[in-house]
Amino acid sequence: MPRGSPAAVRPASGTAPRPDPAPVVPAGRAPVRPAAKHPLRKRIWSARWMYLFILPGFLFFVVFKYVPLLGNVIAFQDYSPFQGFASPWVGLQNFAALFTDPDVGIALRNTLVLSFLQLVFAFPAPIALALLLNSLISERTKRVVQAIVYLPHFIGWVVVVSIWQEVLGGDGMLTGFVESLGGSPINIMANPDLFPVLVTSQVIWKEIGWGTIIFFAAISLIPAEQYESASVDGAGPWKRMWHVTLPGITSVIVLLFILRLGSVLTVGFEQILLQQNSVGQDNAQVLDTFVYYRGIVGGDWGIATAAGVAKGLVGTALVIAANRVAKRFGGQGVF
Repeated sequence: MPRGSPAAVRPASGTAPRPDPAPVVPAGRAPVRPAAKHPLRKRIWSARWMYLFILPGFLFFVVFKYVPLLGNVIAFQDYSPFQGFASPWVGLQNFAALFTDPDVGIALRNTLVLSFLQLVFAFPAPIALALLLNSLISERTKRVVQAIVYLPHFIGWVVVVSIWQEVLGGDGMLTGFVESLGGSPINIMANPDLFPVLVTSQVIWKEIGWGTIIFFAAISLIPAEQYESASVDGAGPWKRMWHVTLPGITSVIVLLFILRLGSVLTVGFEQILLQQNSVGQDNAQVLDTFVYYRGIVGGDWGIATAAGVAKGLVGTALVIAANRVAKRFGGQGVF
């Protein structure tokens, strides 16, 4: 071994090895020391204002989302408001009665039809609108269109149904136009065959603008260099949308789709209830209105709560299954 190399210098036997030399600190700089871990109480106190801002939202979810979960015990009781939670326990009798009730079958069928139509047409509608508006050259035109399509989201369902009644009802604008041409009156709002299409169209009209907010945010995160590279390679607007924009927002689409599956058995209580009398309960009865009429109106609290518990279990199972499928195909999923 060459003389003078570090490995050639060995300490004499019986002597302790030399300690590693202290790191050289440049002049004018203090030595860097590892940050001390403060107790949890001090860390919370140092960020107390941030926790104070979080507190209202936290209390909202605790009071209105988590505490009501304790009421699910009613599904296993012959519940009476006069006895409260001391009502007699009946086990799974409410679930057995729920699955053998013919009204549940009708409500489930109508719910699945409406949910399928909304997944196929209402869910992709904001994506299509966001892609369309993103392709507009004029930024001013884009902002004007956004402002217009956002407005229906802030209108209550009572007003929305009233507007549609004035347009498509028996005495609405459409009937007046058809009669002026010599035709017969048309009442689309009372047509049971068109009710699923009508409900889906109302959801699209009301929520399409609001749904584009998330997709616009996702599109804004796509680097501009990708569009420039695609343009240099000769890609037109359609190819840039297909090969740059859509892959850039795929993760957001998958995330929202998984979350949407969690509410697949919820298709809008107020919207359906306001129009149920026009087409009849056999055509407009969904699980949400079934729970209302059977529990609050009819007083059968146990079966109504059992229906809500079953909805929650189905939604949870669908979210978990969709999340696993998304991860298996290379996606991030929700959790």
